[in-house]
Amino acid sequence: MSIKKQFLKSKPVCKVSFRISKEEANGAKKIQVLGDFNKWNLKAKPMKSLKSGDFSQTIELESGKEYQFRYLMDGEQWINDAEADSKVANEFDSENDVVSTVK
Repeated sequence: MSIKKQFLKSKPVCKVSFRISKEEANGAKKIQVLGDFNKWNLKAKPMKSLKSGDFSQTIELESGKEYQFRYLMDGEQWINDAEADSKVANEFDSENDVVSTVK
């Protein structure tokens, strides 16, 4: 898994690219990045499936904030990103990942 950030000079936005490798996807057909930024909407657009078998999605997030998120595989299994900026406990006796857009 990887998270890459690109802060835009023209506006207070950070482009955050989320990527899950074919191996980490473990045969999943659909993976979604769900979090504060899309209100944990189960109907959110899924990540793009690449020819390599990896999954990728870039989301523009407002700079200067922290956002909780997790990945949902095939609408059933929640997974976390080892490269998240931090973790926070959630109400399901688990953890959410946090991505920070604070410079």
